[in-house]
Amino acid sequence: MFTGIVEKTGRVLEVSPLKLVVEASADANDPWFIGESVAVNGCCLTIVGSDPGLTFDLSIETWNRTAFNRLRPGTMVNLERAMKADGRFGGHVVQGHVDGVGTLVSVSPQEGCWLFRFRVPDPRYIINKGSVCIEGVSLTAVEPQGNEFDVWVIPHTFDNTDLGVLHAGESVNVEYDVIARYVERLMSPA
Repeated sequence: MFTGIVEKTGRVLEVSPLKLVVEASADANDPWFIGESVAVNGCCLTIVGSDPGLTFDLSIETWNRTAFNRLRPGTMVNLERAMKADGRFGGHVVQGHVDGVGTLVSVSPQEGCWLFRFRVPDPRYIINKGSVCIEGVSLTAVEPQGNEFDVWVIPHTFDNTDLGVLHAGESVNVEYDVIARYVERLMSPA
């Protein structure tokens, strides 16, 4: 499980439908290890190698359900390690299971913050002031209209995630609030 609080960013070294290699610094007191789960732009992946960078095997299912096809060598990616049982819960429940690919519609500076507008493939899980995970970042949806909604991004998030380098028209990984999905399932006729 993840929380949508990006711990660091890395740079893509290599990407293909079956493999992703990311250059990412390690913490001397808490190094990366083979078999560890890491959310890369919100997608839970398993480290299978660490030289020259963190290496992740991809499946065609992962490739087809994510925005990884927009990645190129040098692209910044968001990284979050799986939450420890005794850790702080800083964002919201994030599984690392990308539900679909959305689009950044626009971004504009607004009085010390940035206003982002996203379009998502399935808007039924987006509610005003509800949680949504974009590119692995826990965000609050504001004023949803149709399949679009806004999020306000503070300078720290803008500067320390890939949100600050995205451009209108780019694809993004979207994970809807898992609680909303469970409620819908429980309320549906069998």
